[in-house]
This record gives sequence, structure tokens and C-alpha cells, in this order.
Amino acid sequence: MPVNLKAKKRLVSRIVGVGLKRIKFDSDHLDDIEDAITRDNIRSLITAKTIKIKPFVGTSRGRAKTKRIQKKKRGTTQGSKKGKKGARTNRKESHMIKVRSLRYRLKIAKDRKEITNPEFWDLYKMIRGDTIRNSAHLRSLIEEIVAKRKS
Repeated sequence: MPVNLKAKKRLVSRIVGVGLKRIKFDSDHLDDIEDAITRDNIRSLITAKTIKIKPFVGTSRGRAKTKRIQKKKRGTTQGSKKGKKGARTNRKESHMIKVRSLRYRLKIAKDRKEITNPEFWDLYKMIRGDTIRNSAHLRSLIEEIVAKRKS
């Protein structure tokens, strides 16, 4: 007559902290498992390998890894690009990057005392108004200001 060890399985899962599917009883020692009442008895059966806990099986990342490698292999050269320029890098994001870098350069110039506070704010507003094209343009404007101040 087969023994019902569902309650024992539940107890083992509570002790070890794993799911019911991961618990495996040794079919030769089922009577020992049936006799085990306390948690200590069950712990001793686990150390004796009468009760085995299967290893955790997660989702395989193998296919995802190969997919990523394939995607990396594909060329991003001029001929392989599809879609508008703004589809690959957002106009807003590129503008934000530009503005932040220009403001950072401007702050450095102010900290080095190359420009005064009112000059700083004039250039800051120019950056906000998208008058300044890039860092080289900003540098030339700062040099103009410095030259004007000296003369």
C-alpha cells in the first residue's frame, strides 16, 4: 500500500524554504520518512541524503545571449542605418546633452574667474536660447569677452 507523504513534503518545504516540486524522497527509505515527526528528524534525514532537494532551475538566458551577440555583429555603418536621424537619437535628448555640457564648460570658466558673474549670465541665456552652437563656439565667445575687457 503506498504511503501518503504530502504532509511531510510540506513540512520539509517549510524547514528548508523551497517549493514542493524541489523535494525528492528516496524510495528505499520511505518508512524512515514516515516515522520522522519532528523538525530535527527531518533535518537528520536531509543530511543523510534520504530527503534530497533538487537544484534551482531558472530561465535559460542562452537564446537571449546569442540574440544579443547577433545584434552586436550587425553593422551600424552608414549604409545599414534605417530611419531618420531623429529616430536613432532623439532631438530633445541630443539638445539636452549639448546644453548640459555647455553649461558645465561655462561654470568652469566662471570658477576659473575667466568671466564675471554678469558675463556668465549673458552667456547662460545665450546657451538657453540655442545661440551657441558648440563648445568651440562658446570658447571663442569667452575669448572675445576677455579680449574686450583687456582693451
